[in-house]
Amino acid sequence: MTNPLDLHACLPHDHESALLVGRVWKPGVGPVLVKVEEGEVLDLSPLAATSAELFELEELPARLRLARGLRRIASLAEALAGSWGDGRDLDALRLLAPCDLQAVKASGVTFVASMLERVIEEQARGDASRAAEVRHLIAAVIGDNLSRLVPGSPEALRLKEVLVEQGAWSQYLEVGIGPDAEIFTKTQPMAAVGSGAEVGIHPKSAWNNPEPEIVLAVSSRGNVLGAALGNDVNLRDFEGRSALLLGKAKDNNASCAIGPFIRVFDDGFTLDDVRRCDLALEVQGPDGFILNGHSSMGMISRDPLDLVAHAMGATHQYPDGMMLFLGTMFAPTQDRHGDGSGFTHEIGDIVSISSPRLGALVNRVNHCDRVPPWTFGAVALMRSLAKR
Repeated sequence: MTNPLDLHACLPHDHESALLVGRVWKPGVGPVLVKVEEGEVLDLSPLAATSAELFELEELPARLRLARGLRRIASLAEALAGSWGDGRDLDALRLLAPCDLQAVKASGVTFVASMLERVIEEQARGDASRAAEVRHLIAAVIGDNLSRLVPGSPEALRLKEVLVEQGAWSQYLEVGIGPDAEIFTKTQPMAAVGSGAEVGIHPKSAWNNPEPEIVLAVSSRGNVLGAALGNDVNLRDFEGRSALLLGKAKDNNASCAIGPFIRVFDDGFTLDDVRRCDLALEVQGPDGFILNGHSSMGMISRDPLDLVAHAMGATHQYPDGMMLFLGTMFAPTQDRHGDGSGFTHEIGDIVSISSPRLGALVNRVNHCDRVPPWTFGAVALMRSLAKR
């Protein structure tokens, strides 16, 4: 199959001025922290050994710009060429997820559109064939225009009282418009995959979808220092059967993709740019099916800093920092296998998530028990670093 990791598409449109950091697998060495500059992949080891360590540095943008004489590992084109495929050559030069020891957390139900789809999953008990009917019934009760409702506000609490009286309240509405945000562990440190790798869906899932999201890089002190693209792969049938299956619905082998790089905030790219980001998604199926969608950060119901405060603070501390998925407004309803069937992945789907200021994250779908096994964890990283 032709490599879809296009050199120009994977980079931000203003990549000449962007501060891009990531990780690559260097043959014979292991994971190496890198800076991408002028089409070259440069070894950042003199500045920090790990991504988690890098994002603890003071004045990070200045230190990245002043870093000179960094050893060249390869061209970005070479790294992209080795990143596409089934990943069986575990010692090939390839892109990795740009994070390593950070906790990987995710925010759920942060957009009205996806909040209503979570309610539908719950009411349909994970049965995709019932989704259209339930969607109509739910919209008749609560409508679909909750975008101006501030979570936790007096207006939101009054709406809750009305919905409880009508028997239409849901645990997803609780976190969508209530005072407390949903924050969950998406995957373990070192388990996220990078651009070009396969992403995994559970072999028993018959209703699932990609979730295009912005992922924030946050230091242990709660400072937001950069952003990347992410795919929070989701099993709608598992979570729809029971919210207590969230761990199985969200955290499977290769069910978390982040990349291609973390763009570090500076004068030219800030958290305000993230707040204005539009994400595009395309799924190309081996059956010729095409799905296009988008998610606009301008429609988020909780500010990114509010979500960071819910995820990290006096009661939740992460000494290695965290990567925080901000949620998505994208919940596909396009029928793939006949009327009322909705969307679900097929093995071999190619998923592209892109944004002009962050580039493109591209992955191929497989079953999570058939993707390359995850064997390189924190202990392996420590051993690798100790040998260098």
